[in-house]
Amino acid sequence: MSKKILIIDDEAGFTKLLRMNLERNGDYEVMIENHSVHALKTAQDFQPDLVLLDLVMPGLDGGDVAALFQADPKLKKVPVIMLTALVAHGETSTGSVAQAAGVTVLPKPVEMATLRSCITDILEKS
Repeated sequence: MSKKILIIDDEAGFTKLLRMNLERNGDYEVMIENHSVHALKTAQDFQPDLVLLDLVMPGLDGGDVAALFQADPKLKKVPVIMLTALVAHGETSTGSVAQAAGVTVLPKPVEMATLRSCITDILEKS
């Protein structure tokens, strides 16, 4: 059974590219939400196994969206990978991945191999 991933990012081209790459092998069912103000409702309806969340977006930023998820009993345990261009690859603890308040942080642009590895590791632990 494929795992469900929700991508929340205001860059439509980026989300389509991620979706295509993640769905390619049939391992994941991917839903896209390009409007942060609709992220909570989309997540409640889709019930993802993991969320890829942009940090900087108009409306609600990634921190606001993550806080809404934490306040929702059905979403608070869903792992989140925060994607952001605000940190460079060398600024994270391992060069590609950092942990902050229970959220995994990956710098943009993200390598697909790094993202897939991170997703696999997180889903195996949860």
